[in-house]
Amino acid sequence: MKQLKLVLLFILISTSIFSQQETKPMKEVLSEYKFKIKNIALDSLNISYIQEGKGDTTLLFLHGLSSNSDAWSKNIEALSKNYTCIALDLPGYGKSSKPKADYTPTFFADVTYQFLQKLKLKNVVLVGHSMGGQASIKLATTHPKVIDKLILVAPAGLEKFTKTEGDMIKNIYTADMVKHTTDEQIRKNYALNFYKQPEDVSKMIEDRIKIKSSSDFDAHCEAIVKSVSGMIDDPVFEDLKDISQKTLVLFGKNDMLIPNRYFHPTLSVEKVGEIAEEQIKLVTVKYIDESGHFVQFEKPEDVNLLIREFVEED
Repeated sequence: MKQLKLVLLFILISTSIFSQQETKPMKEVLSEYKFKIKNIALDSLNISYIQEGKGDTTLLFLHGLSSNSDAWSKNIEALSKNYTCIALDLPGYGKSSKPKADYTPTFFADVTYQFLQKLKLKNVVLVGHSMGGQASIKLATTHPKVIDKLILVAPAGLEKFTKTEGDMIKNIYTADMVKHTTDEQIRKNYALNFYKQPEDVSKMIEDRIKIKSSSDFDAHCEAIVKSVSGMIDDPVFEDLKDISQKTLVLFGKNDMLIPNRYFHPTLSVEKVGEIAEEQIKLVTVKYIDESGHFVQFEKPEDVNLLIREFVEED
């Protein structure tokens, strides 16, 4: 009996240790970011962010779907020599809180506005990629006085979807589907973001695979799915005409994700760029050759140069 109790105790301790190892929160499972992470409390949310550089102008970066602030590392590394560079992990992503929320562009814009106010940021150039671009449009039009200039990198929100198309996307894109994405499919999904995938994308891929074991992975999957629904249900197309800031819109010429090739096979990247030119008053649209949706990571030198030129011009 004593021996049986010892065996049971050993099993209990072993199971407990195993469970602790397998249920770390995502912020502990993710690899270290290139730059040191800071944290700030916004009501009930903990927001993780990167802050580098000490320039008078602040570049505030918002990442896209299924991404995090480390996605801007190649841009921050160069641009922080001249500017204060800040990149957020939006709620639901990276090392930030993963609350029960709507995850609409308006939600992300509201959180970013609170962040701006709490840090008392001035001379802000807002830089948003994809989903972060749609959120940036909401912030720039809802609180125009806090944003000096706007940079949209392969932004969501310029391409319109019918109700039928939107409903199809929402029905297909479920939390269960995200949760059970195979490692092979994860690698294929990342490849779609690039014209020629850089070798260092492997860190992103391995992180995406590792977080499947995190204790808050289910909450992250819900955030992704609600973010997709949020972009559909909280459109910004009608807001484009209300953008008062000078705006730079950047696209990779070989973007395979925007426009949506399934629903809009005849719509080209250039056509989406024309929408920006037609709808936004003070806009410059640029295309970068041989680059895909994740253009700021694939061609950082080109993107950084265009950002510098845009920030410095009157």
